[in-house]
Amino acid sequence: MAQSALATIGNTIASEFSDIPDLEQFTRVVVRLVLAALLGGILGLERERSGKAAGVRTHMLVSMGAALFVLVPIQAGIQPADLSRVIQGVVAGIGFLCAGSILKSNDEDQVKGLTTAAGIWLTAAVGMAAGVGREATAVLSALLALGILSLEGPIRRLLDKPAGAVIAAGDKDDRG
Repeated sequence: MAQSALATIGNTIASEFSDIPDLEQFTRVVVRLVLAALLGGILGLERERSGKAAGVRTHMLVSMGAALFVLVPIQAGIQPADLSRVIQGVVAGIGFLCAGSILKSNDEDQVKGLTTAAGIWLTAAVGMAAGVGREATAVLSALLALGILSLEGPIRRLLDKPAGAVIAAGDKDDRG
């Protein structure tokens, strides 16, 4: 009797972990989740190096979470048309997270955190792209976003300089 109970428990536990039936599926899940986390981390590293509150860990978790939200329904056999509802839910949920990163100061003209919110929103989109198996699109999007975030400071400095002024080496943009 004890042997039968242990076998039942063992079989039940094994069946609970059967959502990844073979090495091919395991590799697919690992690649998608790790890629989402890495791309989110790269975007978060840029924000962290710019002194922003939402850094590496936040972006990694957002990207990997978004990937997981679309990956699990795909594993469960969701119809592609129904996946759009999942994506809508993720986008709406991320919107609430992003809204929390936007601060309005007492000065009516001063709003902070819009770029951070947009970055978190885009990081979720990158994670969803990785989660649905569009790895090349996820990488390209993350690289374009990184380029945009990296060029913001130099472009701002260029636009803020008076006509004919030369940008000295080591000039810093204190608005980041």
